[in-house]
Amino acid sequence: MQATTKKNLIISACYAGTVVLGMLIGPKFHNESSNSKNGTFIPFLGGRADKVEHVLNIIQENYVDPVRVDTLKDLAIAQILKRLDPHSSYLPPDEAQHFSENLDGNYYGIGVEYQILNDTVFVTAVHPEGPAYKAGIRPGDQVIKVADKVIAGTEITADRVVGLIKGRRGSEVKISLKRGAELKTVGVLRDKITISSLDAGYMMSDKVGYIKISRFGAHTDEDFILKGQQLKKAGMQGLILDLRGNGGGYLNAATGLADEFLPDKKLIVYTRGEHEPRTDYFATEKGIFEKGKLVVLIDENSASASEILAGAIQDLDRGTIIGRRSFGKGLVQEQFNFGDGSALNLTVARYFTPSGRSIQKPYGEGSDKYFEEVTQRFKNGELAGRHADSITDKHKTFKTSAGRPIYGGGGITPDVFVPIDTTAYNDLFFSLSAKGIITDFSYKHFGPEKSSGSLGEFLKEFVVSENDLGRFRAFALARKVEIDAKEFSHAKPAISLQIKALMARYYFGEEGFYKVKNLSDKTVAKALEVLNKAQINDRP
Repeated sequence: MQATTKKNLIISACYAGTVVLGMLIGPKFHNESSNSKNGTFIPFLGGRADKVEHVLNIIQENYVDPVRVDTLKDLAIAQILKRLDPHSSYLPPDEAQHFSENLDGNYYGIGVEYQILNDTVFVTAVHPEGPAYKAGIRPGDQVIKVADKVIAGTEITADRVVGLIKGRRGSEVKISLKRGAELKTVGVLRDKITISSLDAGYMMSDKVGYIKISRFGAHTDEDFILKGQQLKKAGMQGLILDLRGNGGGYLNAATGLADEFLPDKKLIVYTRGEHEPRTDYFATEKGIFEKGKLVVLIDENSASASEILAGAIQDLDRGTIIGRRSFGKGLVQEQFNFGDGSALNLTVARYFTPSGRSIQKPYGEGSDKYFEEVTQRFKNGELAGRHADSITDKHKTFKTSAGRPIYGGGGITPDVFVPIDTTAYNDLFFSLSAKGIITDFSYKHFGPEKSSGSLGEFLKEFVVSENDLGRFRAFALARKVEIDAKEFSHAKPAISLQIKALMARYYFGEEGFYKVKNLSDKTVAKALEVLNKAQINDRP
């Protein structure tokens, strides 16, 4: 057969094949295209990701009502992540920014804290030497306008206030204030506001220091070193490190802080995931408190980075863990940022304490039940001391450096358990707190009466009287809160203490708040008792 003839036969066969293929797949393309104004072959040729995009295009072009496709995309992403684990999440741009600012400990603003009381923005604290302080803004001022926009009334929200106050560094924002009967307007130059990740640090006695940390941010270990050195100069030989309510933060912040307590080359934690090889984190030679008595306080809201630190201290017998079982989050997230400012926080690994424990609690029944598990501890009596032995997995037994048995799963079980006071801290108290009633009453009725004495004098002299509590009850009833007489009688001590602590914060800052709270804190009292026992001497 001649080459030309052979070539013609091949060409003919290709044409025939093309026609047959067209007959087979043509209807598929037709069905895909006929219901769209702008039909496309891409969904058939591409994968499921292309199909999702195509569905969104069809909705945008044909749906009966206006829709925001970006919102639908966010919902789709959220549903995907919901099938993974409770801690993988998608953050829209504003949430991603807030998340980063909270952990990084800085933002561009004027440096004030405020409370919205009776539809009015009430300044509760001013950052020392910050832009607002330099401009003359003080606690107790009522903010009427920001940038010539009225921010009083029922429409005011915290997000709107933040949106007006924050801005570009060096730009000016005008703040209109009311101080008593005086009205004034000041110009404030926005600047970088740096917030310490330490809530408070002070000497509780001649030899015992106290440091409260509510989050593990980018500079937590640096902030701790600075405060720790100050307390050591003041005579600190024992330390109470309060991690109650600390929901976590950066992994490196937790390992950096643990390094301040542990000797060189001790394993702090290790991580491992399907796409993440085992990574070990070791202590180094540095450390400002490798010697000395140490107590770490935890509770049911201590999670993630807090549990990394508490787990290392417990596994290596470096200190005593006091309080209640921690949350139980043993998953590590990595943040993936997108060009529009949004971000994906994806779980990439699990972490394990030095003994090999994973303290992650089960999440197979879904996110709702996972996060409600802490509430169940309150309902089933665990927080009050009942059923404490039933929450550990006895089949996953580990040993500390000294040979003590410890258990995996479900959080860090403390060495010394301290039950929650369910009598004073009852449902009524938590309801009043959650609705902001205690805070609103405190600032409204005591805020303007600025204390002229010292913190020591305040601690001795400030008393919430029965008359004050009567006014508080009337205030709560006016806010449509149902109050049972017996419950209110039991909650009075907790309400009084919270009012005094809030006013100490208003007059003297965070140190004042925690000094008031710690005076009657049973967990802190137990920590002091442990530190004062001779047999709890410095551990190796």
